[in-house]
Amino acid sequence: MTPFPFDTPTPSPAPFDPLRLCVYTTVALLAWAFGPWAVAFFATLGLVGYGRAYRQGLVRSRCKLGDTRLVLAYLALVLAGALFAIAMSFDRMVSGS
Repeated sequence: MTPFPFDTPTPSPAPFDPLRLCVYTTVALLAWAFGPWAVAFFATLGLVGYGRAYRQGLVRSRCKLGDTRLVLAYLALVLAGALFAIAMSFDRMVSGS
């Protein structure tokens, strides 16, 4: 005898895993600890990764920006800002202020 369809137990959905929040916290901690050097490192890492993926045919990213070209532009802008901050800190050290 086959059980009635409603008698079969349904698997409960897996609980939400907030792994992204842990990753975001770790990246924020590194950025706080190492300043613009960490931001420049991660932006460069992202640029290299997305550049390779784009050359291999990735057009849409799971990133909130969507279009891979927008992601590349965003990462380049972040890298430029980090490099500017690094240059400004060197300038302050040299000028003594």
